[in-house]
Amino acid sequence: MKTRSDDLELLLAVVDAGGFSAAAQRLDIPVARVSRAIQRLEHNLQVPLLNRTTRSVALTAEGRCFVDEVRTGLEQLNAAEEALSLAQGEPRGRLRVDAASPFVLHQLVPLVAEFRQRYPAIELELTASDDIINLLEQRTDVAIRIGALTDSSLHARLLGRSRLYLVASPDYLASAGTPVSSADLVHHQRIGFLGSNVLNQWPVDGLDGEIAPTLASSSGEVVRQLCLAGQGIACLSNFMIGEDVRAGRLKPVLSELMRHGGAREQVQAVYYRNTAMSVRIQAFLDVIAPRLTL
Repeated sequence: MKTRSDDLELLLAVVDAGGFSAAAQRLDIPVARVSRAIQRLEHNLQVPLLNRTTRSVALTAEGRCFVDEVRTGLEQLNAAEEALSLAQGEPRGRLRVDAASPFVLHQLVPLVAEFRQRYPAIELELTASDDIINLLEQRTDVAIRIGALTDSSLHARLLGRSRLYLVASPDYLASAGTPVSSADLVHHQRIGFLGSNVLNQWPVDGLDGEIAPTLASSSGEVVRQLCLAGQGIACLSNFMIGEDVRAGRLKPVLSELMRHGGAREQVQAVYYRNTAMSVRIQAFLDVIAPRLTL
């Protein structure tokens, strides 16, 4: 065999990330290590795999065919390792899980200890991405996504539904007053999301289209913190503010006007249908699904 599996993994990382530096950053390794791996592959195979420019890399025709076969081969290798771990009695190996930062903080982190106790041989890696990521490019095994899915190549497992609330802090409502109709919202500070038509569509009777935020952030956790700090009214899911409501740190407003009692957002775990890590994914989801507070 002319190639090493770790070199092949680095080749895929370069292709998926679009460059040596991007791949090294995602894997948290030196760029020189990535470069040496590609040079070693090309030397051993006696064929150029990548066309390099100062800004990007692109596969050669030979490289494109090779990468397609490598993906299949590494998938089969992962499947063989998975079968061996099952024969030994427990799932083992690395599992990379991605979710929006509020979901990681408020839902997954409290469950990590129990998961690690039950499956000590699984090496869990959590990433918090507020944008929807490409699972292949980010080397992610399973992602938790909120809302409807658009990628039909993904397998999805519904974990539950999370109610939406309009909430504000008691201090804010004491100073600005409590809205009693959707028309009152125009007179209030509205905390919304940057660049998101969907997240700025509040399901309140009398509101058509998206609201115009007077204060906005790209992060759901930042929106929550702004709301707790008395900066206005926000529309957030129960999975991230349920404890705040129960503790009185935030108060729901216009609850009687929320369509369908607060249009409940789907919470789904997604991964590729042909993943060889389905046993690890299944173990993870079986632990978290019944314990989520959606």
